[in-house]
Amino acid sequence: MSHRFLPSICILLPLLAATHGAGQAPPSAAKTHPAANWTPPRTPDGKPDLQGIWTNATLTPLERPRDLAGKQVLTPAEAAAYETQLMQQSNRDVRKSPDDVGAYNELWFDRGTKVVGGRRTSLIVDPPDGRIPPLTPAAQKKLDAEVARSTLHAADGPEDRPLAERCILWPTAGPPMLPGPYNNNYQIVQTPGYVVIQVEMIHETRIIPTDGRPHLPPGIRQWMGDSRGHWEGNTLVVETTNFTGKTSDLSAGMQRGTYRGSDENLRLTERFTRVDQETILYEFTVDDPTAFTKPWTAQIPMTKFQGRLFEYACHEGNYALTSILAGARSDEKKAEATAK
Repeated sequence: MSHRFLPSICILLPLLAATHGAGQAPPSAAKTHPAANWTPPRTPDGKPDLQGIWTNATLTPLERPRDLAGKQVLTPAEAAAYETQLMQQSNRDVRKSPDDVGAYNELWFDRGTKVVGGRRTSLIVDPPDGRIPPLTPAAQKKLDAEVARSTLHAADGPEDRPLAERCILWPTAGPPMLPGPYNNNYQIVQTPGYVVIQVEMIHETRIIPTDGRPHLPPGIRQWMGDSRGHWEGNTLVVETTNFTGKTSDLSAGMQRGTYRGSDENLRLTERFTRVDQETILYEFTVDDPTAFTKPWTAQIPMTKFQGRLFEYACHEGNYALTSILAGARSDEKKAEATAK
């Protein structure tokens, strides 16, 4: 099954993109430091106030495209042309061939219309080439083995299907929190000792203690890891460990674009800094020495969203998953009949 059909197995309630897109201003320019003479608002307990609904929708890719190698920033004219090109290429209302039935049409998508402020060509800011560093030899060997297995056993059972397709974990839900084709919205709520992030994609909720408690014991592993936060000046720093080692979902192309082979040794550090009334600068660093040859860092502006979150309902074991497995059995019977 082509990954372009994957979104069709999830049910969105109601018309998310149509509602979110109405009246939504494009993201403002990303800022890397607070505006001059600007002081962030405070919560009743004196912490910087990050609360509200924010969006990280952008056309800027995670990695710098190969054809833009060596070019960190676009000129205004180049950015405008690049945005137009990407919008045309990703338009789901344009059929690529008579057999292209697609999945959702353009109504459902809310990927943004602009590259990030500063016109960067990648969300990755370190390494300077804007690319995810190579895997270690051991991680590359594991990736190659799982890709080979996924080719031979793509749909033997539900466990062979991607985590997103099974509604267990969506790569853009995070952490890290990366922009995707839709549902790029997050609600942040703060109380004394906690920061809570409601993720619109698959309605995940991250509950992050900020009271100094230690991480869970190493033997306890979770799909979204174990997050602990603390404040460094006006910046919320969140360190997440205790990942399962399965979140890279190496057999699935969708997840490979997000984690690219991370394992249970992943330590993710996120930084949230409110740099003006409308912008949180979100930065994350992936440090996984058994998976990547060196750490890497990305920056994404999160801008105020004038709207609300809507439920994204996704159900493991729905009709689409049943149909995927049934289709695989049908293809096997056809291949067997042809061989005879």
